[in-house]
Amino acid sequence: MAKYLLVSFKTCPWVQRAAIVLREKNIPFEFRHIEPDNRPDWFLAISPHKKVPVLRIDEKVSLFESSAIAEYLDETIAPRLHPDDPVERAVNRAWTDYVPTFASAVTATGYAADEVAYAAAAEKIPAAFGQIERALEKQGAGPFFNGAKYSLVDAAYAPFLQRYRFLDRVKPLGTIEKFPRLKAWADALLARPSTHSFPEAEFEAMYRANLKRRKVYASQFIADVAVAAE
Repeated sequence: MAKYLLVSFKTCPWVQRAAIVLREKNIPFEFRHIEPDNRPDWFLAISPHKKVPVLRIDEKVSLFESSAIAEYLDETIAPRLHPDDPVERAVNRAWTDYVPTFASAVTATGYAADEVAYAAAAEKIPAAFGQIERALEKQGAGPFFNGAKYSLVDAAYAPFLQRYRFLDRVKPLGTIEKFPRLKAWADALLARPSTHSFPEAEFEAMYRANLKRRKVYASQFIADVAVAAE
């Protein structure tokens, strides 16, 4: 089997997406974390955009961008996470393409510099949640996006639903409860072991420490925490 190295910042959701796919396929891989403010020369040499994630294969090939990594792994290693039906597969890819828009709306409160920006960001969450709620209504009974079978769509959304949960526990947003299918989906994804690169409490502490370090508006609602590595 090929040798895989996944290069990451500890709290990057896009890397988490790639790691989830690797774990879902039971692929052994090395997880190497680097500091975002001190990117080593060896990393800059293998990352065309100087960003994570990078999946290094056999110390020869570097794949980048989480969607490309996920698609490559799904095409080359069983079990296949994409649906077999080409129409269903296209629908899945379309909803995966919506992830950046969804992520921006759902996590923007975490980056808001002041109360006005926080409130404006929070107002955008219901629209994003509503889009996914309607998609889930068309997809079946769950617990996953395609029903009983886990897919690349699940892997793509799990990191951002996890961050919504973290933000909701910092300062309650009270939004996801209004979208029962989405909430059930989030609960199923966060209960799945593949979602987690770290124990959830440890990872939440890292996330909170990052908010404190950035001095964003939400950080004032976090009790003092030990600063974890990025």
